[in-house]
Amino acid sequence: MSPRQAVHIKVRRSASDVAFGLLAVLALAGLIGGVPYALVRYFGSPLPDGGFSLSMLTQDVGLSSVLDMLAIVVWLAWAQLVACVVVELIAGIRRVGVPARVPFASGPQALAHRLVTAALLLFAATAVVAPAVQALAPATPHQHTAVVAQQAPQTEKTENVEQAREALAPVQKTKKVYVVQPPHGRHHESLWEIAEKCLGEGRRYKEIYQLNQHREQPDGTRLRMADLIRVGWVLDMPDDAINVHVVSQDQDRPETLHRHADKPVELDGHTHYAQASAEDSPEVTRPAVKTGGTGGAGGSEAAPTVQEAPDAGDPEMTAVVKAHQQDAESTAVVKTPQQGTDSTASSGVVSGVAESWPDFLAAASLAAAGLLAVLGSRRRRQLWDRAFGSRLPNPEGEAAVAEMALLLGADPHGSRLLDVGLRHLSKELAKQGRTPPTVFAAFLASTHLDLWIHPPEKEAPAPWAALDGGRIWRLTANDGHRLPDLPDIFAPYPGLVSLGTSDAGRVLVDLEAAQGLINLRGRSHVVSAALAAMAVELATNRWSDHMRLVLVGFGEELSLIAPDRISVHSTLAEALPELEARAADVSRALQASGVSSVLTGRSRGVYGEAWMPVYLLTAVPPTEGEAARLAELAQTGTRLASGYLVAGEEIRGASWTWELSPDGRARVGALGLDVHGQLLPQQQYAQVIQLFRAAGQPGVAMDDPEPSGPAASQLHPGFRPAVDVRVLGSVEVIGPRPLEEERLPLCMELVAYVATHPGGVHPQVLAGALWPRGVEAPVRDATIARTREWLGIDSEGRSNLFADDQGRLHLGPEVRVDWLVFRELVRLSRTDPATEAARLGQALDLVRGPFLHGHPAGRYLWLAGDELVYEVSARVSDAARRLTQVLLAAGDPARAMTAAQAGLRMSDEDEPLWRELLRAAHATGDVETLRHWVESLRRWAATSRYQGRLVPETEALIQELLPAPARAAG
Repeated sequence: MSPRQAVHIKVRRSASDVAFGLLAVLALAGLIGGVPYALVRYFGSPLPDGGFSLSMLTQDVGLSSVLDMLAIVVWLAWAQLVACVVVELIAGIRRVGVPARVPFASGPQALAHRLVTAALLLFAATAVVAPAVQALAPATPHQHTAVVAQQAPQTEKTENVEQAREALAPVQKTKKVYVVQPPHGRHHESLWEIAEKCLGEGRRYKEIYQLNQHREQPDGTRLRMADLIRVGWVLDMPDDAINVHVVSQDQDRPETLHRHADKPVELDGHTHYAQASAEDSPEVTRPAVKTGGTGGAGGSEAAPTVQEAPDAGDPEMTAVVKAHQQDAESTAVVKTPQQGTDSTASSGVVSGVAESWPDFLAAASLAAAGLLAVLGSRRRRQLWDRAFGSRLPNPEGEAAVAEMALLLGADPHGSRLLDVGLRHLSKELAKQGRTPPTVFAAFLASTHLDLWIHPPEKEAPAPWAALDGGRIWRLTANDGHRLPDLPDIFAPYPGLVSLGTSDAGRVLVDLEAAQGLINLRGRSHVVSAALAAMAVELATNRWSDHMRLVLVGFGEELSLIAPDRISVHSTLAEALPELEARAADVSRALQASGVSSVLTGRSRGVYGEAWMPVYLLTAVPPTEGEAARLAELAQTGTRLASGYLVAGEEIRGASWTWELSPDGRARVGALGLDVHGQLLPQQQYAQVIQLFRAAGQPGVAMDDPEPSGPAASQLHPGFRPAVDVRVLGSVEVIGPRPLEEERLPLCMELVAYVATHPGGVHPQVLAGALWPRGVEAPVRDATIARTREWLGIDSEGRSNLFADDQGRLHLGPEVRVDWLVFRELVRLSRTDPATEAARLGQALDLVRGPFLHGHPAGRYLWLAGDELVYEVSARVSDAARRLTQVLLAAGDPARAMTAAQAGLRMSDEDEPLWRELLRAAHATGDVETLRHWVESLRRWAATSRYQGRLVPETEALIQELLPAPARAAG
């Protein structure tokens, strides 16, 4: 039964109310004044003459003694009644709600409550008196409206008046919250401990996580991982929680609890005291230097903090970091992708994937760029085997969300800057006969790349510049992007991997620079998430060559990403022989080559394969014997092509210790680094694996195109579209009225989405596509209305963007979409062989480039999980291949070449189409033409972002069409 809601009742005092009030006043006067008067007059003073003494206990008990004792009992009862009346008067006059309970006085207090209520109503019609103690029923935690149990008939009117009085005050719903407490020593609170303390069962931590997932906290961050909570966060709690605060439900994140710790807070007529937050507690240990904003791994993040530990290693390295810290604060340019309105905590938010958005994956910008590159290469291989009439499988569900996050967070420009800049540095130093300096860390910002050098070197080869006395070498982004790719130069620092991020940029450390074991310390799930992030980045980055990752404590599924780089072992004992053999190979190579270090060997290009690194990442702490063998491997006194990251609380002989706090911060005391660590939690790690599994599935057969009424009518020669939407190439919307430039990209994306989904798009689905991280409903509706106004009306006065009876959005019949016209032309080509070539030629004339090419960064993320992008590519390729074959059979190789080139405009990675182009060129009988296209194909393959070689079928066709003597002559 739901609690009774207070209602407004017109209040008037009736004659009976006045009579009851007068009787109550008389009764109170009689009880409070009349009773003691009668006792004193008829029984005398309750105190005996001469005072109390022990002799009274030995005297004979007579009738007078019995009467005296009865009088004392009555005096005590009177005193208890007076206390009840006083308590009820205070509660009624001050309106404090439920009055305090007088011990052992439930009956008298109930009587006093009724008398005081009637008396106060006589004198103040607006008085609000709490219900009788005996009549109190347990109220729900979210309802502070008075709920009064059934009373005796004589008090019914009084209760109605009480409800009327309370109805005059605002009724506020409440909720229970808990403030995460500061740590005690090294002990930090967890959701499990909070659940044990407040819910009585640690396993109920999932309820707290679900109530607070992705909701904004007072410091601006969000709960994205159940194991990572921050001091001062305000967590919503289940209704049955204890040891918590009760606050107004209108306060989505009560700032009073965060900003005014230990100060009273008035809510709903009750006084609450806030617990101390991280900002207010003197027990919180803060970093020595803290800059930038607050944040988590996936949102806005604090800038790197630099603190000097008592044993911080070489003070010069700490000085390098401190100097860079000051420089980064003054020159940092924060680059944030366009994400729309991120308001997932609001009740008016709509989104398709906001609740499951993988923030940590989106924040790993370099790992995201590497994963997308490997994924693209994998899909290119799928194209080799694609059968006619089929398309590549598209990722679905969580895998699609993971790819959207990768697309949003990836930093391919930063990845290339690292790759090209480091290889160019190695090349220039080799020309000068110099050994590359020891780089213990790097800092990547949107404007520059910094290498942190130790010991310092003041001479840096151009376009690098030495700063801070040679402790920092800097390459600006403008200079780096002008450098050419150098695939033949060995990567000098393949062990650079992201430690964490800040508002200013990304901090990377070189695993090889430790020249010993690196001990990862922290909670097991945080350490595992950090190791997973590093493994993914190392396995896919472009600034490393043929490295070997030896993983212990990982599943075999990670080898799906980079089988040529990864070996997985269940125990450290299984991995040690491989590590020991590799270390011995490097030592022998150093002796045989005569070079002084691995860095020298890499820069000079001698014994190249000998310098390819091997890195151990183990989530399983070693035994004493295994730790001793690892220490012997690592502590050689010189730099080897190896790095060892070992989880465990105390690893003897570790050169560096990485501290990972429960809230995700990563600190390397020896280097003076403290940043938000890069993590890849288990759920998001599983999403990546699912994405790569989808890339290995066979092709999906496509059905024949269905007839399109609007597109068919638009094929008539006299048709003039009101609006022309082009998606087979760059996105273009031609014909509508002018629109503000800053609003144009979003409105164009909305039109493109509706245009490519002709069955209709519900606004809720549209919101999930255009704003995957969430958007408020008013923002969504305003964007739809603005786009409708922008597209205008057609020749018959109909809106070019309208909603059907079910609320789905459609484009009007006079809006022409090139993709829908293409499909209709391909369908018609199959109905009449006589017009097949002409229809296919018309369809391919619509293709101007890749599907939705050149769209703004951070937008069109819905393409990641939409099968449309794979269908468009496959249908264009099939149409081009079919037309090429038809024209070759008709003896028209020149037009066949044109058809193949039209298909390649959509996807230049489609080698089956390249082979059709070569066959058409060969059919012309012109060897120079064939040689031209063979050379063009090889140049394309050499510069391909995914693959630097041709598939065997293409190589075999070239050998057949252009034998070796002809190629040599050319």
